[in-house]
Amino acid sequence: MGLPAKRRTTQSKKERNSHIKAKKQGTMHCPQCKKATLPHKACASCGTYRGKSVINTEKRVARASRKIKA
Repeated sequence: MGLPAKRRTTQSKKERNSHIKAKKQGTMHCPQCKKATLPHKACASCGTYRGKSVINTEKRVARASRKIKA
């Protein structure tokens, strides 16, 4: 296997990898509470997905408060 003839500079590495970066994640607004949520995920604040309640938010808040007390 061949070896590189010269050392690749830091600037050259950065230029080569400039297209490899984290992309901004798209968000949407929940139709019920109007908070920003990720697409295809249940809303964390009201617990709905596609118009149906799928997460019991009261139970979730109670569990979190018990965890903080302990």
